[in-house]
Amino acid sequence: MKNQDFTTRFSVDQTPKEVFNAINNVRGWWSENIEGDTDKLNSEFKYHYQDVHRAQMKITELIPDQKIVWHVQQNHFKFTQDQKEWTGTDIVFDIYEKQGKTIVDFTHKGLVPAYECFDLCKDAWTHYIQGSLKELITSGKGSPTPKENDVSAQPAATPSRTSISICHRLRIDVPVETVFNAVTTQEGLSAWWTPDTKARPEVGSMLRFGFGPDYFKELRVEELHHYDKVKWLCLKAQEEWIGTTISFDMEPHPKGTVLNFHHDNWKAYTHEFAGCSYAWALFLRSLKLLCETGKGLPYPEFDKQ
Repeated sequence: MKNQDFTTRFSVDQTPKEVFNAINNVRGWWSENIEGDTDKLNSEFKYHYQDVHRAQMKITELIPDQKIVWHVQQNHFKFTQDQKEWTGTDIVFDIYEKQGKTIVDFTHKGLVPAYECFDLCKDAWTHYIQGSLKELITSGKGSPTPKENDVSAQPAATPSRTSISICHRLRIDVPVETVFNAVTTQEGLSAWWTPDTKARPEVGSMLRFGFGPDYFKELRVEELHHYDKVKWLCLKAQEEWIGTTISFDMEPHPKGTVLNFHHDNWKAYTHEFAGCSYAWALFLRSLKLLCETGKGLPYPEFDKQ
């Protein structure tokens, strides 16, 4: 019978020793929310992502430059019926040389398709192993989840009692990390909203979105909380947009991410409001397509079938 454990592989030019050290630097590629030693045999460390995912690992094998094994002693998921999925499984890194390259075989033994969390965990592990860990090895800098007490946020405009909002809610079948990157980075935003995008994922930075030669919008990043909230304040655009706020709230789901979108602080139900609501629905479809297929439908193609 075919082994159903989740596994993924990559190769790099760095030495097995460099790879081994990078994997043990768990805070450098998975999450900064780690408590305990991650590079000593028989040590235990804890991981958490808000109240959504908590785990305790024990390092049961640590063969220098060859193999690392974590045993999952405890695990809790907020979003699955069996909240203890992962408990008793093993996370394995095999390191070896082949044809001048260093190969990393990652296997989560016991993470199988029968698990409710399988699709989400498969995609999340792929993001961290093929993306963040490989980046740490090759460039010295990974993309771990930042510390939760390091919330990048500033007070933002509060909707007035008389304001109205555009609201959309949709499921995107990829992890929250992928959706977050798509709504914060210049590469992501240009691939689903408009190619004429200038953006930096930093609180207080200005975002510029061009729509044709004569019209653009400027928004300021008001809140940026990995990986669950992004909020912008519109400063330049057509008059009805100025002073409105746009927010993306992301919730983990067994199949990926639930995105709650709000465009708040509109003053009236105008033709522009109605047209904007429809346009946002199409652009959010473009965002979903980008995340799930790798190709969105940004302006001016967003209304194409």
